[in-house]
Amino acid sequence: MKRTTRSLIALAGIGILIAATAGQASPDAADRQKLIKLYQGRFPDIKVNDYVLGSLALDPDAKAQYLAIMEFPPFSGEIEQGEKLWKAPLKSGKTYADCLPNGGRMIAGNYPMFDADSGKVVTFEDALNQCRVANGDTPYPLGDKLTLGRLTAYARSLSDGMKMNIKVDGPAALKAYEDGKKTFYGRVGQLNFSCASCHVDNVGNKLRSEIMHMAVGAATHWPVFRGGENLFTLQARYAFCYELMRHVPPPLGSEKMNNLEYFHSALSNGLEMRASVFRK
Repeated sequence: MKRTTRSLIALAGIGILIAATAGQASPDAADRQKLIKLYQGRFPDIKVNDYVLGSLALDPDAKAQYLAIMEFPPFSGEIEQGEKLWKAPLKSGKTYADCLPNGGRMIAGNYPMFDADSGKVVTFEDALNQCRVANGDTPYPLGDKLTLGRLTAYARSLSDGMKMNIKVDGPAALKAYEDGKKTFYGRVGQLNFSCASCHVDNVGNKLRSEIMHMAVGAATHWPVFRGGENLFTLQARYAFCYELMRHVPPPLGSEKMNNLEYFHSALSNGLEMRASVFRK
């Protein structure tokens, strides 16, 4: 009887532990839900899935114009150039499709990812360049619109419809995530602004004629083409924002930029991707 009682108590303890563990939200989920609650309080009529539209979700006229432009996007030629780069054999004779998981399809939503071997965050652009190096080619320069920009624009389009799926597993990944969060909320520059100043505190307000959009959903659609064929990667946009804040931006591909993208992308987990879209 005593043994049975002890066994039942032990099983009950295990059950409590499992329930407690299951109830713990991952850090990205907790941060995401906190922001969603904030946005829903301000804009109760806007669905969370529409956050992927950015400021277009807050401006019906601009959304209508966007949908019309996307019927015949002015940057389709840039995407075609990216496709040619994607299909061109590397020095080894292989292509990017041979190098990346699942032939490069429906994988971009897993990036940025934390690589335990290197102890660093790896972006999708990093993965493309790693493929080049592994097959005897030199990496494309980060920020080069004609090479890595076009290639990324096409390669990410192969994951359209995939839901963002950024993993934050383990102490080292969490440290990188928290570093990105610190950058997102940290104020810098002569204007003493942060990413959160616009995309948390001032969502829905106009700053310099632009409506500020939600941070949740903002990482789902890059690269974007602004005003026609002007390609912007996500980190290039970060750099531009730093300049608007009158602060020297960290280098593209730096640990600070990669960790920022890691945190920012995790906020969009569960939302559908659509790469290479128009923005004014």
